[in-house]
Parts: sequence; structure tokens; C-alpha cells
Amino acid sequence: MSRLRLDPFIVAILATVGVATLLPASGAVASGFGTATTVAVGLLFFLYGARLSTQEALEGLRHWRLHSVVLASTFVLFPLLGLAVTLLPSSVLPGQLAAGVLFLSVLPSTVQSSIAFTSIARGNVAAAICSASLSNLAGIVLTPVLVALLLSGDGAGVDGSAVLGIVLQLLAPFVAGQLARRWIGDWITRNSAPLKLFDRGSILLVVYTAFSAGMTEGIWHRLDVGHLLVLAAVCVVMLAAVLWATGWGAKLLGFARADRITIVFCGSKKSLASGLPMATVLFGHAQVGLIVLPLMLFHQLQLIICATMARRYAAEELVAA
Repeated sequence: MSRLRLDPFIVAILATVGVATLLPASGAVASGFGTATTVAVGLLFFLYGARLSTQEALEGLRHWRLHSVVLASTFVLFPLLGLAVTLLPSSVLPGQLAAGVLFLSVLPSTVQSSIAFTSIARGNVAAAICSASLSNLAGIVLTPVLVALLLSGDGAGVDGSAVLGIVLQLLAPFVAGQLARRWIGDWITRNSAPLKLFDRGSILLVVYTAFSAGMTEGIWHRLDVGHLLVLAAVCVVMLAAVLWATGWGAKLLGFARADRITIVFCGSKKSLASGLPMATVLFGHAQVGLIVLPLMLFHQLQLIICATMARRYAAEELVAA
């Protein structure tokens, strides 16, 4: 049961969803939460920019074959699987949930969990740091572009106002954080614990605002238990397919064991921390609740399954030694 323990952050998100369901914000209150969310997202991406070491990521480019495989998994293989999901009839999986699966498929990899699982499994931690950082740097540009290309036909694409929002709320703060890193990087490292609380609090604010809008618009009446079960199955199949493809692909390409572990864990993750704020910028408030639901489910699944795999990899190395 310890392996199936819920991530405390996921528990907090689910509790926030419950509060939004029972006490949704509306009217002037909702408008205030919307403004607060806009500010919080900008600050989040400023901190993301200040934390990520561009120099470290660029220096790691000498291991370009490994990073290329991870980026191909993150921004090519995943989107192809997401597109396949959109072929399911709406009676099986409603259109907005399918769009949510496609949205999660174009997100960058996680940073912290990718590195943590690679470390537990005795993989190439230095390469994991570089690869996860590169994925997030690339995702600032590639994720909105892929959303515009792949979701424009579903009424969830990027219009002119969304492009402006991407620049003002995501790209500009991120670049500002990168530029300010030389002055505030040490301070951010020293204060990582309180800043982590700010990160998570901001994401909970995003979740409450999004799900409140969904309740106000009545979108939850469109779902039933069957749709949620199908969504869970889709997320499991997608994760399993990517784990298999990255594992066997890395082996066929001749990577050493430590590098294969890095490819598996960096190439199979999707970032909840980046995805939720991005969704508020890219999609309308009424859409966000259903759009991010697949991401929330996939995030928990990837933690459970990859934690088990990391322990298995570590045990195998101990036996081999």
C-alpha cells in the first residue's frame, strides 16, 4: 500500500477541487481570483526561469544523443499518442477530455521527479538534470506552438489574445527570471522551502479558479463514471506505451544502462507544475477544468508506476553487483 500512497500535493489538489465544487467562486469574487491567478502564474514562471540553469543545460548538450531521444519522446511520441486518443468517438471519451489528453501530451517533462527517480534507480543523474532542464526550456515555446497546431480544430486552440497571454504571462517572466538568475539564484536556493510553498499555493489557486469556472458553466454534468474510467485506461495505456518505447528504444540505440534509465524517466514524465498554469493562459476559464483533468490523473499514475520501477532498477543493480 505504501507504493500506492497518494502524492500529498495531489491530495491537496483534490481537496481544492472539492472546495470549488461545493463553494465555487462567481461574479466579482471570481473576477478577483482570476486577477490573482494571472499574477501568480507570472510569478511562477519568473521563478521557473530563475531556477533553471541555462548554462548547465547547454553544457550538457555534448550528450546530445540522449537529450535528442528524450525530447523526441516528449514532443513527438507523446503528441502522436495524444492525436490517436482524439480519434476515439465522443460517446467513449468526450471531446474536451480528449483535448485534455492531447494537451498533456505536448507538455514538457518534469524536473524534480525525473531527477529523483533517476537517482533512486542508479541512472545518469547529471544527464537527467540537463535533459529535464532542456525539456522545460523547450516547452516554453514548443508547448504553445503544438497546442496551436494540434488543438486549433477543437475550439481549444491559441488565438491572438492567447498568444499575447503566452508572451506576457509565460515567456516574458521566464526570460526575466533567466536574466535575474545571476543576482537572485543563490537567494532562491537558500529559500527553496518557502518558495516551494508559494509554487504549490499558486497552483492550488489555479485549480480552484479553473474548477469554479467549470462549476459555474455546468460542465461537470457532461461527465459520468464511465467516461472517467475510460480516461484512466487511456492514461495507463499512454504511460505504458511510452515507458516501453523509451526502454526498448534506448536499448536498441546502444545506450549504457545508466543512460537508458535516464531516458526512461525523463522521457515518460509530464509536468503538472508547468501544465496547470499554462492551461489557464491557453484556454478559456470554462474549458480549463476538463482540460487539466487528464493531466492530474496522469501525474499521479506516473508517480506510482515510476516509483515502483525506480526501486526495481535499484534492486537489479544490487543483485548484479
